[in-house]
Order: sequence, then structure tokens, then C-alpha cells
Amino acid sequence: MDLIKIVSNVQKISEAISSVIGVDVTVVDNNYNRIAGTGRYRNCIGEKVNEKSVFGFALTQGESFVIENPRKHFACLKCDNAYSCKEFAEVCCPIHVGNDTIGVIGLIAFEEEQRDAIINNQVNLMNFLNRMADLISSKLLEQENTEKIKLLAGELEIVLDAVDKGIIAADHAGNILHYNTKALELFRLHGNQILNTNIKNLIGDLDFNKLIEKHKNLKNKDFTYNGSSHHFRGVLDAKPISIGDKNFGIVCSFSNISDLLKTVNNITTGTMVTSFDSIIGSSYCLEQVKLEAEKAAKSTSTVLIQGESGTGKELFARAVHFYSNRAKGPFITINCAAIPEQLLESEFFGYEDGAFTGARRGGKAGKFELANKGTIFLDEIGDMAIHLQTKLLRVVQEYVIEKIGGKESIPIDVRIIAATNKDLEKKVLEGEFRQDLFYRLNVIPLNIPPLRDRKDDIIVLVDYLLDKCNSKLEKHINKIDDDSLEIFMNYKWPGNVRELENTIEYAVNMCSGSVIKCMDLPKRLKGCESTLKSNKNVEIIPIKELEKKEIEKALEYFGHSKQSITKAAEALELSRATLYRKIKEYGIKSSSSKL
Repeated sequence: MDLIKIVSNVQKISEAISSVIGVDVTVVDNNYNRIAGTGRYRNCIGEKVNEKSVFGFALTQGESFVIENPRKHFACLKCDNAYSCKEFAEVCCPIHVGNDTIGVIGLIAFEEEQRDAIINNQVNLMNFLNRMADLISSKLLEQENTEKIKLLAGELEIVLDAVDKGIIAADHAGNILHYNTKALELFRLHGNQILNTNIKNLIGDLDFNKLIEKHKNLKNKDFTYNGSSHHFRGVLDAKPISIGDKNFGIVCSFSNISDLLKTVNNITTGTMVTSFDSIIGSSYCLEQVKLEAEKAAKSTSTVLIQGESGTGKELFARAVHFYSNRAKGPFITINCAAIPEQLLESEFFGYEDGAFTGARRGGKAGKFELANKGTIFLDEIGDMAIHLQTKLLRVVQEYVIEKIGGKESIPIDVRIIAATNKDLEKKVLEGEFRQDLFYRLNVIPLNIPPLRDRKDDIIVLVDYLLDKCNSKLEKHINKIDDDSLEIFMNYKWPGNVRELENTIEYAVNMCSGSVIKCMDLPKRLKGCESTLKSNKNVEIIPIKELEKKEIEKALEYFGHSKQSITKAAEALELSRATLYRKIKEYGIKSSSSKL
């Protein structure tokens, strides 16, 4: 600890001591600096004191003492100025903080009268000086504590400003006491403005009095701020400021919902960028769909992607999103067939706190809200229940949603891409899909061709998927043999690219060498292999040989007479002249000389 921190207090205390005792006073710190003085020492403040002086002795010993005989006292023996000293008496009183000596109060008599005042009243004088030393010590401790408090307050302010939430503390009446920089940014207020604003004016429809009365924490509560020139939807957390049973106020933390959604989407979709180049294949029919999809990406209209399972509908949806001007926004996927019907509405639109039994405390944001400023992909839209189709139609028409249990409509800015492997037009005719919703979704239709219609892409896909599986399974398969590749080219692929990928992965797992062979393929493809082999083993008989055999069979049955030839020609559906020509052409021998 350093007495220099309270030098003004030390000087005032020194002057008080001097006025009471009537002698000159000086104070030296533990660095031998004279930091205060009266009388002859006033002009010496700031000078360095010799370490061999009585002040050095006092700092070393840490005890009070009175020098009645200057120059001869043991404290003066090492002093460089002992023989030239003009003092008549001296008192040294150390200043202690705990076990440390941080300075010395010195009283110096330069006259006989001053000496008598010191010598004749030593006990009271020492008591007085000790109290003055304690006063200086307490002042220093107070200063140290004040500095610590200021440092702590500064640290807390830095911490609060570093928090990515607006934080406001208010008293039991709602008067704002403290705030951080983020709170000013959120509500777009200046320091003086926010201090003159009641927190009730910031939290919208929430009942502030109930928050104070309940003495309970509040978590993830929606609120809407409507300022004169700024408004936003936010999330509020609140905690009471209480000591024992007494409540002194409340601390609230605020977040903008759009900021929270950005954070969520950056984590969940920030690295899943997909381009049209990621869609493997160069067949004509696939390239045409890619061109159509690229054009669709530049629009804001809804897109309906139709195609069999495994053709890559989601891949196209992602490519459309990341090729559009919404690429920096979220891409949110929801599978309408994978979520139970009773839960799908809450997944779509979210719900408020307490909206139904089992609802998460604080409520939940729906997928449409999460997709704000981005794209939502509604996969397997053909499996959606009719009553949900009605609610979805309102979203597509008006671009507003309403949470389950909510009272207000929430505007959204979302691009909708839907996909299905069902024939939606047929479902419309059968009354299983709303016609008006179909037309709203089918603004830009994309039809993904099945793999069997783009067999030119199979070889490219096989190479790509083989590399992918090698990397995933840490294998080193070089290629697929020609027989296996022929099976791939002749197989119908009902599961399309997804089935092809699963087949390659299975074969890579089963292969014990460096080349995938027919024996490594799944059973369903081995059946295709047997069919191909049986077709290869069928003996093909030339047409002329078959014709010769049938003519010989007819002649043997009907005979070789002219009448028999006529009957044979009729049976073979040939004219008699043609039959005679072919008998001669094939060298068929006749038993009748009349032929």
C-alpha cells in the first residue's frame, strides 16, 4: 500500500497534529519520501529522506519512540547528520496496516519550549499520535477499498457490455437504475433517455407488477416493443433483486428475436452450402432441370419439386436457395411425413408458453419463424393432412403466422419450396389435396427425372459414390468390374440415386479385394445378374434354318404330291410358287419325281 494515494489527507492530518501539539510535523512513507510537512518541512515535501536517519530506524523497528537527547540516542548513531543536527527533541510514530509499516509520523522540536511540550506529556502524546496513525491507516484502507470498488464496477461494466443481451435493472416501481450498451442499441435510446424511461414502457403487454409480486424468474418470454420510431419483437428473461423476503426491484435481459434466429441458423445451416455443380450428372434431361432450377432461384415465387424417392429433391431445393439472393439467410427443412400430424402444426408455427399440456416453458419458435429472411423446404408435402393444408394456404397467401395459443399475427419473409414423390394432381382430383394450395405451390414446377431415364449418369455417379464410400469407410477400392457395371446399367433403380449410393456402400463393405465384382453386390442385383446370364446362354437360331425345318416338317406331314404341296403351302401361308422356290433354295430333297 502506498501513502501517496492519500497525500492530501495526510497533509491535513499533519497540520491538525501541528496545531494541537505546537511543533513541526512531517510524514515519511516506506519508500523514504517526505509526503507531508508543516513549518520548516513544508518546503521539503517531495524530498528523499536518508535511510540512515531516525525515520529509517523507525521504519525498520516498526515501533514508536521519543528522542530526548538528539545526537546521542541510539537511533541517531548511524545518521549522517548527527553532529550537525539542531533538533531539541523528536518523536517517531510508525503507521501500520496489518503487519506492514507503511510510513512514519515525525514530531520535531526546534526550541526548548517545544521540547518541554513533548517530554512532559509523552503518554498522552503517544496515544494521540497512535490514533492519528490509525486515522491515516484507515484513510488509506478506505481509499484502497474505493479503488477496488471502482475497479470492480469497471470490470462489471465491461462484462455487461460484452454480453450480447440488453440488460436493465429497475426498482420496484419500474424506474431504470442501470443498463448496458446493448440495451441502448436494442431500444435505440440514449443514456439520458433510458434513465428517464420506465421499464413498463419497454416490455409491451407484460404485466410488470406481477413480475415484481411473484418473486420468480421469468425465462424466454415473448414481448413486443413499440417505440415512437422503432419497434421489434424480442425475448425477455427476468430475475428479482431480493434480500431475504424483501424485493428491491428486477433485472431483465432482452434479446431481439431476429438476432437469436440468426444465431441458430448460422449454427445449423451456415456450412451446408449446396450448388448446382454439387448435383452429379450431365445427361440431357438432368441438365434441362438444372437450367430451369437456376431460373427459379432468381425468383421469389414458390417452387414445387416432384420426383420419385431418392432422386435428389432436397439437393435441388438447397441449390435453389444458395443460388438465390436469400443465400445468406436460413434454409430450414421440415419433413411433413416424418412428424406426427398432431405435432406438425406446432413445428410449423410454434406455440406460446402454456399453450397445451406438455408445452415447453417459455414457448417455442416454429420452423416458419426460424426461416425468416430465408427459405423453408416442405418435404413430402403430399402427405400433409387436409386441415393443415388450410392453415398453410393462409401462410402462402398472406405470409403471416399465428402461434398455437398466440393472440397476434406474426409477419414473415419466407420463400417456400415444396417437394413430393406423389402425383399431386391425382390427389387433387381424389379430394386428398386442396386445389387452391396446389396452384399456390405449383407456381414454378420442377420434375426430377428418375435414374432409369438418365442412365448416361450412372457411370459418373458410380465413380463419385465409390470415392465417397472409400473415404467414409477408409477403403481403397479401385473400380467396379464390367459385369457389375452392366448389371447397374440394366437395373431399374426404383430407389434412384439413394439406392445406388446404398448399393455402392454395401459393395465396398463386402469387397475383399480392390475391384468390386458381382459377388459383392446385394441379392436384389444378383437376381438381375442371373437374368442377364440366362439371356446370354439362349441359343439363337437363324431365320432361314427355322424356315427350312418348318418346310421339311410340312412336307413330311402332307406328303410330296402336287395336292400335298398345295396343302403344305396353305399351312405355311406361302404361295405354291414361293414354296417351290424355297424347296429349291434350301436343297430340300423330295421323294416324288413329279415335284
